[in-house]
Order: sequence, then structure tokens, then C-alpha cells
Amino acid sequence: MKDQSIDEWLGALGSRTPTPGGGAAAALAAATAASLISMVAEYTTGERWADRSKQMESLGERARKLGGEAVGLADEDAAAFAAVGDAYSMPKATESERVARDAAIQTALACAAQPPRRVGELAIELIGLAGPLIESGNPNVISDVAVAASLAGAALESAIVNVEVNGGALSDEHAKLELRRAVGSLQEGVAGASAVVARVRAGLWSR
Repeated sequence: MKDQSIDEWLGALGSRTPTPGGGAAAALAAATAASLISMVAEYTTGERWADRSKQMESLGERARKLGGEAVGLADEDAAAFAAVGDAYSMPKATESERVARDAAIQTALACAAQPPRRVGELAIELIGLAGPLIESGNPNVISDVAVAASLAGAALESAIVNVEVNGGALSDEHAKLELRRAVGSLQEGVAGASAVVARVRAGLWSR
């Protein structure tokens, strides 16, 4: 993804090809949220904001790191989904081939659940970074805090769906239960994004 233009990547996303897909789109939403958080932190620097310069430096640095990780996860998700497709394409004419194919599918599905799971965890952290900026960030870019939280929330909900679609196809009940628990933890963060957006919006008409 890093080596493609926006037009190229969106063209690939909109084409009849298995990758990139929804998982990569979720990761890109998280990366965009991270960049907005970094931008707000950058705008909250200088003499006027000297009392919070260390906070903004730390916050911006963390956001940029998470953004880079999110871009990497977009590629990881595409690769993992391609591996699922490869597993389903394995021969199944004989019993031994069917057994090998089934085992490969299960392994690929379990692996494919991991990039979106990490995207969800990353999105929750981004929502947590956005919250403090409502009070401490430069008010001239306060709307971007809400956009960042909204995008992170979308990334989180999308990641949850992508974990579920892979986890739901697993036959290993232990692995399925582990992913259900992961989804439960991720789900707890969904309301946080909406809360940040609501707090920002509440103050926009009284500026």
C-alpha cells in the first residue's frame, strides 16, 4: 500500500479482486485517524502552548507510530486474506487432499483474524489519544479531533466484523472462544469514539 498512489489503491479496492478489501480499508481508516491526531498535536506547539509541549510531543510521536503500524497492517491483512483464498483453492479430489485442504483453511482463517484484531486494539488506543485533545488541543483544529475519533471508531467496528467473519468459520472451539473474548474486549471501546465526537460537537455551536 505504501508504494501506491491513492488512486491506484482505491482502484484496486474497488475492483473485482480479493485484496485489498475491508480489512485493509479499516487499517487505512486507523492510519488516517492517527495522522489527524498527529496534526492536532503539531498545531498545539509553540510559545502559546509551551505549558503542554511535552504532552503534545509524546502524543504526536505515539500517533505517528500507530499510524505507521496501521499502514503495515493493511498489507498484512491483504496477505492473510490472500492466504485464505489460496487454501480454499487447494485440491480436494481425494480424502488426503481434503484433510490437508481443511487444515490449511483453518490455519489461514486463524491467521487472518490477527491483523484486524490488532487494528481494533490500535484504534482503541487512538480513541484514547484523541480524548485529551478536546481540552488540551488547539481549538482551531478541534473538529479534526472529532474526525479522528470517528475514523478510529469506524476502524474499530470494521475490525470487529473482520475478526468475526474469520473466527466464525473456525472449527477449533478453543480458538473460536479466544476470538470471541477478543471481540468482547474490542466492543467495549466502540462507545468511546462516539463520546469523543459528541463532546466536540457539543461545543461547536457555542464557539
